[in-house]
Amino acid sequence: MSGGDPQGRRRAREAALQMLYQGEVGKSGAFESIATYWPARDDEPPLDEPLREFANGLVRGVEGRREEIDAMLGAHAQNWRVERMAVIDRLVLRLGVYEMLAEPETPSKVIINEALELARSYSGEEAVAFVNGILDAIRKELRRS
Repeated sequence: MSGGDPQGRRRAREAALQMLYQGEVGKSGAFESIATYWPARDDEPPLDEPLREFANGLVRGVEGRREEIDAMLGAHAQNWRVERMAVIDRLVLRLGVYEMLAEPETPSKVIINEALELARSYSGEEAVAFVNGILDAIRKELRRS
């Protein structure tokens, strides 16, 4: 994935989070969410095709590796079962872990900062420390810089 447009990638991550949320809350599944998400958008400016594909790839990747990701989250979220986490927090964490696993060219610091921005925007300040602590622990486990 190329990363020439940091703002565009941030918007793509937001779109991925929204699709995952739609799939989780609507019980439709992430793949159906991809199919229904983009036609309903009237973003200005619209995300270009590479950024849409980046967002879709995040959604597909999170879904495809959900068991593995949730096992990692469960191991690092002391006193929290993954299914008991707030929906947005759980989805932000899944996105961050997936990116750490699948996007080796994206520095962990960038992935974690982006996850913190999503948590701040869509969940709240209390979620930021929670997300940061878990993602940093997983970063260390994965031995990522």
